[in-house]
Amino acid sequence: MDRGRDAKAVLLGLGLDNKDGHVRYTKGPNFHLFGGSQETHEEMQEKAVRLNEELKKRSKRLEDVAPEEFRDIAQTIGLDRPAKKE
Repeated sequence: MDRGRDAKAVLLGLGLDNKDGHVRYTKGPNFHLFGGSQETHEEMQEKAVRLNEELKKRSKRLEDVAPEEFRDIAQTIGLDRPAKKE
């Protein structure tokens, strides 16, 4: 899919399990992560890093990945699993 060189894609992570009142925000080259408990936020950071590593292995930018390939990458890094319920 040709989206042009001006296209920009960003992965947005939103954690909703924060109970300690601490505001967590992490920004990377193609991701923004907001909120969550310390554990949840760290997990989002880990998966964002793994996503970027997988993109680098494939010599692609996030904005160049087709939806089907993104789903494949998500499955590879464990991004498609539902959150654990406590």
